[in-house]
Amino acid sequence: MDDDLTVRVAEATDIAAVGGLDARITGLAKPDYWRGTFARYGARPDRYFLIAETGGRVLGFIIGEVRAWEFGSPPSGWIFAIGVDPEHRLKKIGSRLFAAVCRRMGEDGVRTVRTMLARDDALNMAFFRSQGMMGGPFIQLEMGLASARLGAVNVKA
Repeated sequence: MDDDLTVRVAEATDIAAVGGLDARITGLAKPDYWRGTFARYGARPDRYFLIAETGGRVLGFIIGEVRAWEFGSPPSGWIFAIGVDPEHRLKKIGSRLFAAVCRRMGEDGVRTVRTMLARDDALNMAFFRSQGMMGGPFIQLEMGLASARLGAVNVKA
């Protein structure tokens, strides 16, 4: 299979297949999300939406972008979505997608690639670590707004 696997830029005609693959992986159908994601990331500068396919069948995808200067960080690549057909895992599809997006980001001047995962996402944690990623210099913080004590704030439009 490695010989006939192609990694390429996503096209609008791929969105149904990407959405179907994501639904098989996550158990959630999100067609509007995938249409919107393609509109924001398909074939735009500093944004990357790549597909892995063989025989016209989409077996995986990866999506990322270049983000610059948030919290003092120089421009860096961010990968925020990756998916590989569960029936075709352990065949280096994810590794080829990761290498392709990193190569493209590097060609665009990026020197660091980042991602963010849930602590209990063992599958993706193992994958990204196998690619050479490790903990970075930033700590993600969060707060649930339902329980937050925000007080009254007047905001003028």
